[in-house]
Amino acid sequence: MATRADRDPNRKKKVAGARRPEVRLPPLEAYGGGLEPDGDYDGLELAGLDLTGQSGEGARFLDCALRECGLDGARLTGARFLDSVLTGVRGVGTELAGAQLRDVEVVEARLGGAQLHGAVLERVVVRGGKIDYLNLRAAKLRDVVFEGCVLSEPDFGGAVLERVEFVDCVLTGVDVTGARLTDVDLRGVQRLEITRGVESLAGAVISPPQLLDLAPMLAARLGVRVEE
Repeated sequence: MATRADRDPNRKKKVAGARRPEVRLPPLEAYGGGLEPDGDYDGLELAGLDLTGQSGEGARFLDCALRECGLDGARLTGARFLDSVLTGVRGVGTELAGAQLRDVEVVEARLGGAQLHGAVLERVVVRGGKIDYLNLRAAKLRDVVFEGCVLSEPDFGGAVLERVEFVDCVLTGVDVTGARLTDVDLRGVQRLEITRGVESLAGAVISPPQLLDLAPMLAARLGVRVEE
């Protein structure tokens, strides 16, 4: 039988928080080679490598650390990153379409135009750094935390986001057209700018000040005229 609290429409519903990864890397072996399609990288540290334009489609990285590597134009379509850490990676046009990231930490990345459309991210933390024009169209994000990072013009069009948190982030030029959101917490965003798809924010939680910032776009989308 429903209680009075259950029937109260004003009762606050608790937002389900994201489950963070617990990455514990074993002792790693230094790796100085390049990428190979369908390569198998296990327990390796790739540090300071220039992987520009290299092909690692379908590669698997298990218990690996990529540190300060250049990924300009690197092709990692369908690659799998499992129980791994990517620190200080940088690059423009990195191709990660259809990739899988599970139990991964991405720290202080500097990326532009990274292509992760159709990718699957589960228990991932993106901490610090700046990512411009991030393409996550039709991707699936579950238990993902963006923390202290800057996302400029990210595209979440048609993506599915479940238990995703944005903490101390800056989000500008965001496109969420056709996205499906469940327990997406935007209250910790320092600057929130939605340019497309504001009607798809159902399932997200925002703060009262954020609501005021989004009010003009919401009114325009609903065809509401605001006049004095």
